[in-house]
Amino acid sequence: MWGYINYGGHRCRGMRGEKGKVTAMADTTEQASDTVEAWLKQDSAIDPQKAPRLQALLDEVPLQELIAIVERQNAIRAALALRLLPRRKSIVVFDALDAKHQADIIDELGNADVYEFFDELEPEDRVALLDELPAEIADRLLRSLTKSKRDVTGVVLVYTKGSVGRRMSPEVPGIHPEMSVEEALRTLRAKADELETIYAVPITRADRRLVGVVTLREIFTAEEGTTIGEIMQSPIYANANDDAEATARWFLPLDILALPIVDDSDRLVGLLTWDDAIDIVEAEDSEDSARAGGTEALQQPYLSTPLLKLVKSRIVWLLVLAVSALLTVRVLDAFEDTLAQAVVLSLFIPLLTGTGGNTGNQAATTVTRALALGDVRGRDLLAVLWRELRVGMLLGAVLGLAGFGLATVVYGVDIGLVIGSTLFLICSISATVGGLMPIVAKTIGADPAVFSNPFISTFCDATGLIIYFLIAKSVLGL
Repeated sequence: MWGYINYGGHRCRGMRGEKGKVTAMADTTEQASDTVEAWLKQDSAIDPQKAPRLQALLDEVPLQELIAIVERQNAIRAALALRLLPRRKSIVVFDALDAKHQADIIDELGNADVYEFFDELEPEDRVALLDELPAEIADRLLRSLTKSKRDVTGVVLVYTKGSVGRRMSPEVPGIHPEMSVEEALRTLRAKADELETIYAVPITRADRRLVGVVTLREIFTAEEGTTIGEIMQSPIYANANDDAEATARWFLPLDILALPIVDDSDRLVGLLTWDDAIDIVEAEDSEDSARAGGTEALQQPYLSTPLLKLVKSRIVWLLVLAVSALLTVRVLDAFEDTLAQAVVLSLFIPLLTGTGGNTGNQAATTVTRALALGDVRGRDLLAVLWRELRVGMLLGAVLGLAGFGLATVVYGVDIGLVIGSTLFLICSISATVGGLMPIVAKTIGADPAVFSNPFISTFCDATGLIIYFLIAKSVLGL
């Protein structure tokens, strides 16, 4: 049955009953979200008289949309929104923000709010936030914790940045092989509020050495009186000092909910959850994409990033690339006489440099991705070299023939031969260099993304021009 709903002075057709209620609720929610965001974006502080109305509107906004709204605000406006929210909801929203954004907001919050927010974070999230704060503030926040929370946070702080130990949850259940499934369930039930996950349960001996793993489903479905040792499986685990990104990438395809993390003595020190592994991979992919484009990852939402941080994320790379581009200028200067004798050669410079840069970037992106997935390792250097050389030669043959044909038709056979030959050599060299540079970077301990697209483009521009003018001088007799 269909009827009409009064909304904002207008009659809207909708289904009577539950479907009509849902439609009206959706409209109301969207209107509340728009109003909240509009008020938060005002230049001046919110009028105290409007604060109660804003609080009421915030209550109408679903949690996921509320998080998105706060993410888009600068630190001052985000802090304002958090203060207006109910205490529990504000803590949840704060926890969902990126560590960089949290650090900026802390400067705008009162001490009481800061301490409460910090106390409610998971240990690994506390450490991520501490990494973004000045040492004095970080120390003050640590001292505000209870001894037990400070100790468990300290377990994560021991490990170096970039290690999986830095991203693990150190709170683990004490489940042993000799326990019955009933005892294990009682233990898990008692500690459920303290643990980040209970669905994948590591099994340890009394000395905390990892001996197995069992799922909560297996515990539930086991017959009464069964011991954990009878149903546990051999564990898949990682060392706390292992690289976080590499660990996350091989862990995710295994389709398990949590990965036990051990120290050098095989004692259980934490768990890497599936959602934390996703966060690690997404952050690294975002960073690689940013660097491939000649910038640094923002590590927080774009609209909430201060203007100066946006400038800082780009200026260093622009300066480096500007200096690198001087090499191209020097090459052009060295072959000035050649250009003067055959001005037509200048018409093809953008085509040749662009083709070389694109070819090298394609190879670098492909190999960088393969390195991240573990498909390629340092010892595969020669295999990659040979493969990319052949790929480059085939690409160069196709593009070279096309260039030869088109240039010959317009400018004659000699120019066509120069263009065709140059395209073939440029593609061959660019693909080879582009494929090798990420592996070389990985081998020497550098970030492959740093050696990616911007630098390869500059290299290919310079070498491509040298090849171009040397071939032109030889073919045209200049």
